[in-house]
Amino acid sequence: MLHTELLPRDTAVRLIDENGTAVTDEHYALPDADTLVRAYRGLIEGRRINDQAGALVRQGRLAVYPSSHGQEACQVGASMAIGDTDWLFPTYRDSVAVIARGVDPADALVLLKGDWHSGYDVRAHRVAPQTTPLATQLLHAVGFAQAAKHRGEDTVVLALCGDGATSEGDFHEALNFAAVFHVPVVFFVQNNEFAISVPLSRQTAAPSLAHKAIGYGMPGQRVDGNDVAAVLAVLGEAVERARAGGGPSLVEAHTYRMQAHTNADDDTRYREREEVQAWVARDPLVRLRTYLAGIGALDDDAEAQFTAGAETIATAMRAALNTDTDLDPEDLFRFVTETRSPQLEEQWALLRGEIERGRPENAETPTGGHR
Repeated sequence: MLHTELLPRDTAVRLIDENGTAVTDEHYALPDADTLVRAYRGLIEGRRINDQAGALVRQGRLAVYPSSHGQEACQVGASMAIGDTDWLFPTYRDSVAVIARGVDPADALVLLKGDWHSGYDVRAHRVAPQTTPLATQLLHAVGFAQAAKHRGEDTVVLALCGDGATSEGDFHEALNFAAVFHVPVVFFVQNNEFAISVPLSRQTAAPSLAHKAIGYGMPGQRVDGNDVAAVLAVLGEAVERARAGGGPSLVEAHTYRMQAHTNADDDTRYREREEVQAWVARDPLVRLRTYLAGIGALDDDAEAQFTAGAETIATAMRAALNTDTDLDPEDLFRFVTETRSPQLEEQWALLRGEIERGRPENAETPTGGHR
C-alpha cells in the first residue's frame, strides 16, 4: 500500500509569487503582516551580511566565504521557524541563519576567518557549530534530537543541508535513524541546483529530493525557497508536527546559488550567465518588498530603518575582522577533550618546545667565519 500522505506535492508550495502577489493555498496560510515585515528585515540584513563578507574575503580578512546570496529566504525562514528551546544545526553556507539566531556576526565568521572552530557559545544560542564536511551534522542533529526526546525536553532540531549532502551516506543514515526512532527533527534541504559544479541532474533521478522522504517513512514537502512566506509556513508546520510527537520530516526548498560556491570557485566553467540572470527576477527580497508595499505594510521610512540597521551590522563586521587575532597554540590541544590525555600532553610539550626554540632570543648566534 502506497502511503500517499507522505508524498510531496508535484509543484513547490508558494504563497507569494514572483510578482509579489499573494497566492491562495488550500492548506498553508499566509503569515501575518507583522511576521513578514520581521522576515523582510532579516532578508535585508542577510543580503548585507553576504555582501560585506564577500568584500572581507577580497580584502584578505576572511579566508573563505560560501555566500547564500539569493538564498536569504531559506536562511531567515529557518531561523524564524524554530523557538527558543529548539536547536539549529547549520552548514558552512548558513552564516545568515546563524546570525539571525542571535550569534554576533563577528563570532559567526571566526570559522571562516580560520582562527578556530566555532567562535560562539553553542549552548547559549542553541546553534551547533557550522560544519564543512557534507551531511555529518545531520547525524549529530538526529543524535541530539534523540537525547532530547529521552530527557523529555521541549526541543525540536532543525537540520540544514544542501542538495549535495543528499548524495552522502550520512544523509541516508540520519534520515533512516530519525524515522525508525521517531525523533523530533526536521531536515531542511536547500536545493540550490549545484553541488559545487555538479548539477542536480547528476545527483539524483528522483522527481524531487523531497520524494526521498517516503523511502524512510516520513513526510516530504517541496517549497519555493525564494518565497519566505511559504518557507515559514511549510517549516512551521513541520516543526510543530515534530514538537507534537509526529516525528521527523523532510522539506526541500527550491532556490538558486546566485554566486560562486566560494571565492575559490569559478562558476563560469560549469554554468552560463544567462542561467544565473534568469533567477534575478525571483529575488526573495524584491518579491517580499513588492508584496508588503502593496498591502501598505512597508514604507520608505521602514525601508530606510532596515537598511541602516543592516549597515550597522556590516560596520561591526568590518571593525571586528579588521583586527589581528592573538592566537594561542595550546588551543589545538585545550579543546579536544574535556580532560587532556597523556598523549595530548606529550604532543603539546613537543610543540611548546619547538615554539620556544624558535623564539628570536633563543636563536643560536653564528660565530667566526666570513660571509
